[in-house]
Amino acid sequence: MIEEQIAENIRDVIDFPRPGIVFKDITPILKNPKLCLDIVQEFKTRLVDLEIDAIVGVESRGFLFGLMLATAMNIPFIPIRKDGKLPFSTISQDYDLEYGSAKIQMHTDAIKAGERILIHDDLLATGGTVNAAASLIKQSGGIVAGFAFVIELGFLNGRNAIRTVSDNIVTLKTY
Repeated sequence: MIEEQIAENIRDVIDFPRPGIVFKDITPILKNPKLCLDIVQEFKTRLVDLEIDAIVGVESRGFLFGLMLATAMNIPFIPIRKDGKLPFSTISQDYDLEYGSAKIQMHTDAIKAGERILIHDDLLATGGTVNAAASLIKQSGGIVAGFAFVIELGFLNGRNAIRTVSDNIVTLKTY
């Protein structure tokens, strides 16, 4: 079962990025190519009935499976990056994290009006990052078709924070 495989390959890092946080590190998963392909296939299976025109991946770990999934689905991949990292004209959104605040950006020409976009990130915590990504998509005239995460920290209630944007939420492993 994919949940068990993910759990076996997640590393807990205590007090990162600050004291009191137990960081769920997905990098050990990346050392297992078969598991990576299985994760992409599981996402494809769970998203089969969802109309998606493109996938947005949120920097940086959202790029890992977001690009693989977009390629497997033969649809475009759109990166959302941290402030100052994109070379072309951008739109920006500030947001709060569970341990601070940040700003993300997307190219102004990344999404066409009416396109249905899946937002992917490695982990759903409080929902702040993906809500900011949803704001960028809406600013561009896009529609948030849903969300996809490898891991969800259920105790932080991020699902409730993003449910107002879309009820289509796929999570492969919840803690």
